[in-house]
Amino acid sequence: MALRAVLRSKFGCSGLVSQLSSSYSSHGRMSLSPVVFAQRRNSSTSQKIKVDFDQSSGVAVLHMQSPPVNSLSLDFLTELCINVEKLEMDKSCRGLIITSNQPKVFSAGLDILEMYGKSPERCGEFWRAVQEMWLKIYGSSMVTIAAVNGSSPAGGCLMALTCDYRIMADNPRYSIGLNETQLGIVAPFWFKDTLVNTVGHRATEMALELGMLFSPAEGLKMGLVDQIVPEDEVLSTATQTMTKWLAVPDHARQITKSMMRKATIDKLSSNRDADIQNFVKFITKDSIQKSLRMYMEMLKKRKA
Repeated sequence: MALRAVLRSKFGCSGLVSQLSSSYSSHGRMSLSPVVFAQRRNSSTSQKIKVDFDQSSGVAVLHMQSPPVNSLSLDFLTELCINVEKLEMDKSCRGLIITSNQPKVFSAGLDILEMYGKSPERCGEFWRAVQEMWLKIYGSSMVTIAAVNGSSPAGGCLMALTCDYRIMADNPRYSIGLNETQLGIVAPFWFKDTLVNTVGHRATEMALELGMLFSPAEGLKMGLVDQIVPEDEVLSTATQTMTKWLAVPDHARQITKSMMRKATIDKLSSNRDADIQNFVKFITKDSIQKSLRMYMEMLKKRKA
């Protein structure tokens, strides 16, 4: 169950994930019914997401594999959330590593095609999926580690920030950061809050206003990433690091994580509809649509 579900069982707070008929185990994790559990496999593969779950270690590796750059489309986000929730429900899964199977990129962020020329209803559906991704990972009771093996701008950076720990490839050609203002887009309050919780208020203010992207070394210095390693060691280092995190008793770690993140989670959970309305109103403005069109035209020229 999600972190707030841990608090719900202990302190009466509402949870992030929907109520399920599954019962809770003595460790505070949801127990799957025998039928559901029998249907689970050690690996699951789909078009955009591949999950490898090692039941002996209790660690799953989620590989993003949506060419060319793991853009966060509605379909991608839906598939991601379904896979994360399945792992969250499985009491034997204690840790999740998120990485990319695409060369040179972790995730390029939100799919601009989901925001350009779409109806308000479609934009709203897309934004709810973005919220859901953040809520499920930021509020997960699993240990979550981002194995950032390529560039991670905008929404890709947000996904990495939702994790407990970030390991990035030490390649100066790669970058990470919330650079939305460079595209004429304003990062919403929960993007901002997540970054503030990670690097502090002043560093966030500068980074967001200027739409800054940081090299791995710069990200390490400011605390945006926790560790940089050679590119071919990102996943193995994440696996080693996971062992240290899992040495801490789950219950104590989960409650501590909840105390640190609950206020930020509650702020979005209680304002989801208003946040969606604000996003739709903003993104459908003629001036914003024009900025997105100019950006897409620039990308086409680069490819040409």
